[in-house]
Amino acid sequence: MNKLDEICATKRQEVTDRKSRATIGDLDAAALLQSAPRGFEAALRKASRDGFGLIAEIKKASPSKGLIRADFDPAICNREILSVWFAFWGEQAFVPQYGEITREYDDNRSRAIQKMCQDLLPGDADRAANIADWIDTLTDGYWQNLYLFPANYSNASALESSLKCLAALLPEFAEKLGRL
Repeated sequence: MNKLDEICATKRQEVTDRKSRATIGDLDAAALLQSAPRGFEAALRKASRDGFGLIAEIKKASPSKGLIRADFDPAICNREILSVWFAFWGEQAFVPQYGEITREYDDNRSRAIQKMCQDLLPGDADRAANIADWIDTLTDGYWQNLYLFPANYSNASALESSLKCLAALLPEFAEKLGRL
């Protein structure tokens, strides 16, 4: 069972459990106590017309830890995907479409890392920019090592080492980063 299947199974069980604890009358009574709708549907439809509408759950946690963890998720970072990625990256000078794909991915990822660092360090733009560059370089290096030397590296060890490095670069967030 993959993580998504596990989440779905858990939610299905939660819904079943909640249904057994509440009647339609209970739900009707709770609905009457709710505040008036705030136009969520209209705002989502407007956002979709103007470009992109999204419903997301935002959790207060370490954004850097989540980003680093995603870099080493086995569903993303595995031999098959890394071999395709490095093939694309290596051929980008010869095949313009490959360059477009790798550039778009790299730009989006770099922007996400830079934004994360700027949000963590709003008063120190230079430090945020340096740390963003170091994180990008560090994880790229681990990806290369995972691909070239799979016997010497694992996703888990790359993640752990990256988080330790991040804790050293951002000592004010070390406690949050240390809680794997």
